[in-house]
Amino acid sequence: MAITNFSDLLSEARLQPDAQRLLFVFTRAELPDNPSAEQRARFEQGEGGVLTPVLCVDKAPEELSDMAALVAESKETGIEWDIVFVGALSGRGGEAPSAEQAEAQLERMVESLKMGSVDQFLALDHQGEAVQIG
Repeated sequence: MAITNFSDLLSEARLQPDAQRLLFVFTRAELPDNPSAEQRARFEQGEGGVLTPVLCVDKAPEELSDMAALVAESKETGIEWDIVFVGALSGRGGEAPSAEQAEAQLERMVESLKMGSVDQFLALDHQGEAVQIG
């Protein structure tokens, strides 16, 4: 199944035979350090920039209802974001991944995103629609 939005993601996660944890890294578009005039102009037009991780959370699919609820929960933090990257972590034998496993995987996701490696994650906008980065 091709996942094109948040609803597809939840459906697919709930169908998996092993318990899942969905990993979310929220990012904000920012200018890179020492931007050129061209980079600054593109950024001001809503293009380019770098996506900086600003917030992380892991959730079981059962803890999520829809994208609007996730956006509302994220607003409670007071941290603004533009794109959320999503990964998944499978448990074993009906056991969900531990909090420690989820935290370690979130840290790896953040490092990957900081290095610009975004292709292995699903990127979603505020409406829960998949977006292409790059």
